[in-house]
Amino acid sequence: MAYLSKIALNPRRRAAVPLLSSPHRLHAAVLSGLATQPVTERVLWRLENSTPHRADVLVLTESRPSWAHLVDDAGWPGADGGAPLIADYTPLLERLVRGREFGFRLTANPVRNVPRPDRPSEQQATRLKEAADNGSRPRGARVAHRTAAQQLDWLLSRCERHGFSIPDATVTPPAPGLHSTDQDLSAGPAVTIVGRDILRFRKHPDGPRVTLSTATFEGRLHVTDPDALRTTLLAGIGPAKGYGQGLLTLAPLRTTEANHD
Repeated sequence: MAYLSKIALNPRRRAAVPLLSSPHRLHAAVLSGLATQPVTERVLWRLENSTPHRADVLVLTESRPSWAHLVDDAGWPGADGGAPLIADYTPLLERLVRGREFGFRLTANPVRNVPRPDRPSEQQATRLKEAADNGSRPRGARVAHRTAAQQLDWLLSRCERHGFSIPDATVTPPAPGLHSTDQDLSAGPAVTIVGRDILRFRKHPDGPRVTLSTATFEGRLHVTDPDALRTTLLAGIGPAKGYGQGLLTLAPLRTTEANHD
């Protein structure tokens, strides 16, 4: 089984402030919603709509969770719209068939692996120093893709292995009587980066600072391998999943539903 939850948090509650300012703390609070401890199942989550008035957390779990602690401490207990939503994810997984199209949303940490970063983070600098002191060869490091073009290429290069492709966007034809001078009129892939951020936090007060460059993608995908896409939905895309990255969510397209139902 798999369950997709949506929990509304109140940013004005005192207990919500540290959760919304640190992915490390929010991850721990999410794991506290599962009865089996320590947690061994894969848990994916994503923070959405984080405004001064409301923040929603999407969570994908293998077992059915309880979010009473989050609602009581940092939400709107007893208020209309304050109850968490928990939905069985199985029906969506069963609707994945080759050729079907869905709208999608993904917040991820696009990175590449390099032998030695030019500008290492605090964690990477500590690891490099330890390797030098021990006389050992340092392992490769993850370096963030900084530009929107790099982040978009990162996603496009991973689509095939994850069981989907991103079709070309629909091009609006010229108005009657007008002709395009572009012989190769194309709108490109049907995906847009709708948000970019740099998260900085510490796991422990005296620990090194963690820095994550994130990108939120929205668009349309075409199912090419249903089994691979099911695995992707349950396992996520890219690194830093414990910090709210990698959860891919789908939404039906009306035109697609009409063609398949």
